[in-house]
Amino acid sequence: MLKSHKELDVWQKAFELCKDIYRLSSRFPADERFGLIAQTRRCAVSVPSNIAEGYNRGATRDYIRFLWISNGSLAELDTQLLLASELGYAPSAECEPVFDNIARIERMLRAMIRSLEAKSTKSPSASSPIPRSPIPKTSQATSTP
Repeated sequence: MLKSHKELDVWQKAFELCKDIYRLSSRFPADERFGLIAQTRRCAVSVPSNIAEGYNRGATRDYIRFLWISNGSLAELDTQLLLASELGYAPSAECEPVFDNIARIERMLRAMIRSLEAKSTKSPSASSPIPRSPIPKTSQATSTP
């Protein structure tokens, strides 16, 4: 059983994609600092961030919703990277592996969504908690009458 969202393969791949986008966008023209650079980075950060948030929400319905948000951010990122490539800001040779990673992560997200949706339709409640290891308590709260 997973103890953290950081153990999810899809989160790890999305996190690596995010770092790749930061490296790639650092070479975009300076006048794109508040345009394409910021937007591309924002989308990239959104992918692992929403996977993490959904995982830690505790309800399958929420998790699925955040996975869809991550998937949408991937589509935005794909579009922005294509634009950067066609404008000559990023060489296509450097973009191709990133496009491949975007497609791989999208497939992983869709597979997770399908799996979670199938499990949630079998269970009595679509908002049932996601099974994971309990978080150890560091202190016990006691109440006195």
